Parts: sequence; structure tokens; C-alpha cells
Amino acid sequence: MRTFGFFPVAGLSLGLLTALPLHAEPPAFELRIKDHQFTPSELKIPAGVKVRLVVHNDDPTPEEFESHALNREKVIPGGSKAVIFIGPLKSGRYPFVGEIHEASAQGVLMVE
Repeated sequence: MRTFGFFPVAGLSLGLLTALPLHAEPPAFELRIKDHQFTPSELKIPAGVKVRLVVHNDDPTPEEFESHALNREKVIPGGSKAVIFIGPLKSGRYPFVGEIHEASAQGVLMVE
């Protein structure tokens, strides 16, 4: 008779598992660094949502994605990519630069 006591618990456990939300990947947005410039230089992302920013460095030299407004810093070696998680953010403009080539590598996240 003890085996019958297991089934309600197992059923309850399965019920709780099916009620748990599945964690989806945050939406991804891409930036490219080419000739020491970000493309696009203005990237729109949604407000109130955590996002994955995938930065591809197509240059042979490293670049550092830096944003004081976003509180993010990430060195991206030449010929590679980096993933930077951002947000959720309020609507607004969030500038970023490539610290190594700051004169040419500039951009802004437009959060709407």
C-alpha cells in the first residue's frame, strides 16, 4: 500500500514541472566593427527587455566596446565576436564607443 502513496507525489511533481515557465534566450541584436567603425552606428532595441548584443569584430585588431551609460566594457579580439547582455533598460539614448579607436568607433543604442 505504500507504493500508492508515491503516485500522488509523482503526479504533483509532474504538474509543478509543467507549470514552470521555460526560459527563452533573450532577443539578439548584432553590431559589427569594420574599419574601426560600428555598423549600424545607431541600433534600436526594445525598452523593458533584457537583450543579447552580439558584437562581431571584423577587423584584424582588437577593439573594446565601452559604454559608461550601460556600465559595460568588453575587449573583442580581432576576427572574433562577443556577447554582451544588456537591460532591461528604460527608453532613451545609450552611447557606446570603441575605446581603442574612439575617434571613429562610436554608436548609440536607441531604446524604445
